Amino acid sequence: MAKQLFGTDGIRGVAGEYPLDPQTIHAFGVALGEDAAAAAPHPEVLIGADTRESGRWIAEMAAGGLARAGAHVRYAGIVTTPGVAYLTRTGPFVAGVMISASHNPYLDNGIKVFGHSGFKLPDAEERTIESRTLAIREQGNAPQPLSLVAEESLDGAYLEFLASACAVRFDGMKVAMDCGNGSAYLLAPALFRRLGAEVVAIGAEPDGRNINRGCGALHVENLAGTVARHGADFGVAFDGDADRAIFVSSTGKVVDGDGVLLACARALKAAGRLHGDVVVSTVMSNLGLEQALERGGIRMLRTPVGDKYVLEEMVRIGAVLGGEQSGHVIFREYATTGDGILTALRLFEIARQAGVGLDELTEDLRVLPQRLVNVRVRVRKDLAHTPSVVEEIRRAEDSFAGSGRVLVRFSGTEPLARVMVEGLDQERVERFSASIAEAIRKEMG
Repeated sequence: MAKQLFGTDGIRGVAGEYPLDPQTIHAFGVALGEDAAAAAPHPEVLIGADTRESGRWIAEMAAGGLARAGAHVRYAGIVTTPGVAYLTRTGPFVAGVMISASHNPYLDNGIKVFGHSGFKLPDAEERTIESRTLAIREQGNAPQPLSLVAEESLDGAYLEFLASACAVRFDGMKVAMDCGNGSAYLLAPALFRRLGAEVVAIGAEPDGRNINRGCGALHVENLAGTVARHGADFGVAFDGDADRAIFVSSTGKVVDGDGVLLACARALKAAGRLHGDVVVSTVMSNLGLEQALERGGIRMLRTPVGDKYVLEEMVRIGAVLGGEQSGHVIFREYATTGDGILTALRLFEIARQAGVGLDELTEDLRVLPQRLVNVRVRVRKDLAHTPSVVEEIRRAEDSFAGSGRVLVRFSGTEPLARVMVEGLDQERVERFSASIAEAIRKEMG
């Protein structure tokens, strides 16, 4: 049975509207508290949030539900999603809750849940909590929020972990950093300055409403301009909850998750630490990455879109490196989720040890023309039962004759159909991505 509340990355929606209305959030807190109490007699649950103005009241509404179920809540305040995952698995917490909608606009928000292992909850446990949430909501009890006070020591423990994970210092290095007015706005600049880098920070003045607005990982043009103006050696942009990062080289070249995976996989293989000589990525990763890895004797396995599925495959086969083109990169030696700040540490460490920049680390990555079109839909229809869409996809695949790819999927967090077309010829890529998108728009838009 399909889940009603949980998508591919927790519960997400417009803050204040179902399923992020006070009644449902409070009911979720009760349900999670009951689930936690079944695992431990006096459960502690961690809550953190990004910088959205709705984050505090959502956290306090969930905390009220948790307290009602007998759980003790501790609040990390503004922290990154990987920070919550790290603190949950290294602390006394049965579960960790992150209030964030990642790269979405400030009006949206979301709830991500981690178990004590630091992994996102398995589907079966999500279904149990969801079912109980809906049942509690139907009882109609008035939600009671719990006032929260942030514990600065929690964020500090995560900072210490990150600092200890880096084997080099960055003295003499200038880093341009776009924090997206999100979770990383204090932590990331402080960390790199501590490690000796000169940091030029932008997107580091959150006001509750400017998270991801014209800044961060989705708007790297601002970062590229900052790199150029300040003569920075490296540039990094984080999304709202800092679980992913996109990079800019000293010459302005954008390096996404595919470039990061290539550089890190090669370095790990050279050090004898790339278990099985395999990297896990998704169906969205460029064919050029797969080809570049093959030239270095490294296999790439693909999963459905979503860092959750990447991580599941990594655990299944024992892989130490995996990630997404969008910038989620998972280093299993250190983390159980994508971590943008940790990714920046690893990538800059590799560059410093090699004595090169990002251009040199990714110079032979031939990126095939790829076009992603998002189509807003009113209703999701089974693609197999939409003849006009099927016909456009078939025409594209026949034209590419094995030298390209077509991928059509629905977003797990937004009412969007995503059309990705990739091939050797830019003109055909543009033409077929537009025609498939238009077919979907007529059927479902």
